[in-house]
Amino acid sequence: MTDSACEVWFYHLERTGLDQALPELLDKTLARGWKAIVRSGSSDRLEHLDGWLWSYREDSFLPHGLDSEPQAARQPVLLTTANDNPNGAQALFLIDGAEPGDLAGYSRCLVLFDGKDEGQLGLARKQWSALKGGGAALSYWKQSPEGRWEKQA
Repeated sequence: MTDSACEVWFYHLERTGLDQALPELLDKTLARGWKAIVRSGSSDRLEHLDGWLWSYREDSFLPHGLDSEPQAARQPVLLTTANDNPNGAQALFLIDGAEPGDLAGYSRCLVLFDGKDEGQLGLARKQWSALKGGGAALSYWKQSPEGRWEKQA
């Protein structure tokens, strides 16, 4: 299920929603010089994110595209429901319960889940167990009362 070189970080969203947390994490990923894949099980969610990432801040935007658009392989951030990695991304973001699939070729996989949603919480626990059983290097991150990410495990 996983390549041992890929670190898997679980982000437990409690204080902010995905719309606030994802752009911040994508900014940090691009600042490292990495490309990213954002994988969701919902094409509707990806359509929403496509518009949101252009306008989430007045002073900047995140360069990105949908996998259905021309030149998808050239995108620094690619939004997709598929399990491939056409843009050669180093970081894979899993949202809405998307499954990791084969993590070979990724440096980091980030699983973002809503801690107030019992379904997402349960799925994240199952993914944690499966990835741990597969020998993945796992970390668990939770938001502090101030909204900063703190490593818990």
